[in-house]
Amino acid sequence: MLLFRRVPSSTRGFFSIPSLPSFKPAPQTFRESKVFPYKREQLFDIVANVPSYPQFVPFCTGSRILSASTRKDMEPYTMDAELTVGFLSFNESYISKATCIPYSSVEAVASSSTPLFESLSTIWRFEEHDGKENSSLVTLDLSFAFANPLHAAVSSAFFGQVSKQMVQAFQDRCSKVYKSSQSHTSILP
Repeated sequence: MLLFRRVPSSTRGFFSIPSLPSFKPAPQTFRESKVFPYKREQLFDIVANVPSYPQFVPFCTGSRILSASTRKDMEPYTMDAELTVGFLSFNESYISKATCIPYSSVEAVASSSTPLFESLSTIWRFEEHDGKENSSLVTLDLSFAFANPLHAAVSSAFFGQVSKQMVQAFQDRCSKVYKSSQSHTSILP
């Protein structure tokens, strides 16, 4: 008497390829803090001026505001912006939603439909430093994971320095914009 045992259909055969878990790059996170000799308002205005990003943000080759809520005094406001980044032979655009809390923070999060990033979050925070009006502590928190494993592999080789480069570029931009005086001058349209 022959007995046949039923093999569940989820069992792989001898010559079949095993199913592998899909590769999802882990987010890379960075934090930089630095004291600047400027008012929080001045620093906020630099970061909230999205159209100027190609002039100073590392790897940003283009930026434009797609839509924005009306800015009213000290109330938070939002904007959707298209940013284009380029590094090595890669050049990609994505949409980011920015939430701006005047003179306190700017938080930008890439939309879920971006082909470039699985996730991307950038938070700039501005605090008065040691009770001095013309001295501010700036903190940048950057977290990202590329959607493409190739981008993730390439980025791991040199993106560890990206937050330092961003803070240095921000410092250089502040020096250029506010070179003539330390008094508050808004650069927003």
